[in-house]
Amino acid sequence: MQFSPAIPILRIFSEQKAREHYLDFLGFSCEWEHRFEEGMPLYMEVKRGDLVIHLSGHHGDATPGSTIFVHVSDIDTLHQELIAKNDAYARPGVDDLPWGRVMQVGDPFGNRIRFCQPPA
Repeated sequence: MQFSPAIPILRIFSEQKAREHYLDFLGFSCEWEHRFEEGMPLYMEVKRGDLVIHLSGHHGDATPGSTIFVHVSDIDTLHQELIAKNDAYARPGVDDLPWGRVMQVGDPFGNRIRFCQPPA
């Protein structure tokens, strides 16, 4: 038996804010979108590199305020990329912790992505 990587689902409340944060700020691409019918909440897959996240406006799909933990190979480059965007709401820092260099980025809905570059 083989397991595939998990795909976290994060709850969103505004399509516009989700696109601004995940696509414009974090640099993900939208792989696909789904609605059961017009006027229904959005369900969307975003991807950056090998990281895949599902964003959902459906109340039963996820709990607001969740955190996902993501390993990255070069946290300093990611940090500089995000800081260079000069976003008024997100100016993350990098912390040196026993398990690696960590940068936490919150979204407009209370969710967090904790990027971590493990020690060498």
